[in-house]
Amino acid sequence: MDLERTESQSDLSDRNALELLLERRRGADARILEVETAKVKLVIFVVGEALLAFPARVLAEILPLTTIHVVPGFPPALEGVINIRGDIASVVRLGDLLGMTHIPSARRSAILLGQGTQVRSGLRVDRVVDVLDVTEESIQAPPDSLPEPLRGLATGVFEHAGQVVILLDLDRVFQTLLPEQR
Repeated sequence: MDLERTESQSDLSDRNALELLLERRRGADARILEVETAKVKLVIFVVGEALLAFPARVLAEILPLTTIHVVPGFPPALEGVINIRGDIASVVRLGDLLGMTHIPSARRSAILLGQGTQVRSGLRVDRVVDVLDVTEESIQAPPDSLPEPLRGLATGVFEHAGQVVILLDLDRVFQTLLPEQR
């Protein structure tokens, strides 16, 4: 009988040790899940057949395509100006700056109102696809195979819905408009 009691105490002791070990492991798993990765909010859009993106922090607004008033003497990439609640903003055909062909005007075209360090302007895009948070670690360096002028304007690439998206630097895009850059 003492032998049975000793075995029962041993089994009970083993079970308690196992339960304690499992509880520690569950606690460790919970701590791992609490780790947050750095994310950046991006606006993904289409120009021609390319998926492109800007960090949302450099965009003040996403506007539906509206009447664009042509201004004589503007360079070809500058499509004209728009009225945004009483403020005037220029509109740039982003495809022209990137060496891409825009799809013919569609109802889903949009204007991204960008605020760079030196320039504030609207950027005409064919369609806005999504606004989402992307982990910084999923953004890779742009490949050397990107054609010019994209190579000089891209800061990275990442994948969205099985397609490669090129992340652009808004200030570099705007610098292509400045007279000393032409």
